[in-house]
Amino acid sequence: MNEGKVFRRRNLPHIDVEGKASFITACLDGSLPAAGLKRIRAHRDEFDQRKKPLDLSDADWEMKKHKLLFKLVDSILDGESPVTHLRDDRLAKIVADAFLHFAGERYTLFAFVVMPSHHHWVFLPDPTWAEQFLAQQQDKEKKRTPREGISHSIQSFTGTQCNRARGGEGAFWQAETFDHYARDQEELLRIIHYIEQNPVVAGLVDRAEDFQWSSARIRSKLGIQAGEPVPKVA
Repeated sequence: MNEGKVFRRRNLPHIDVEGKASFITACLDGSLPAAGLKRIRAHRDEFDQRKKPLDLSDADWEMKKHKLLFKLVDSILDGESPVTHLRDDRLAKIVADAFLHFAGERYTLFAFVVMPSHHHWVFLPDPTWAEQFLAQQQDKEKKRTPREGISHSIQSFTGTQCNRARGGEGAFWQAETFDHYARDQEELLRIIHYIEQNPVVAGLVDRAEDFQWSSARIRSKLGIQAGEPVPKVA
């Protein structure tokens, strides 16, 4: 299909492009404070009132607005979030282990980080697995893309396991994720850097490789360059 692009919009835009890595951010339920949500809505309304540049498609314009909004959301999550369950190493490990579990099988894992109130990761669905997954979707009323299938699986599993570990119940993650795709290798490297530097920017560590729940730590130990796959490790 034409670049394999699938665009959907609920409260947030979601774009899948065949052969392109997906950058996913998921927030804990309740992690965005009321004041922060008010600012996010105001910014979103302002962005939606802007005229679309003539050189951008509707989908590309939605994605550009999404990226601008994402920067604001991430700064709120890093500095103002009232919910930080993932400061608990038991819960952070559950999420980090989930990312690594199917690395090299269902997807190529390029980077991840588990922050106190959210997580970031970037991955590329394995073509063979994606083909099998899409075949399984044919008879389903609600069909998912490979990116949606992978992300949903991670969110569902980690939400259940983290609630069990902390003795909680109800929603663990915010219902929707923030996501977009890496257009090329240069953008992929920028995304990897953004993800792995998040703990440094948030003031949690001085060096990215010192943060325990991050691919930067694994890559440093194994001598893996940015852009190379992060392997499934114990």
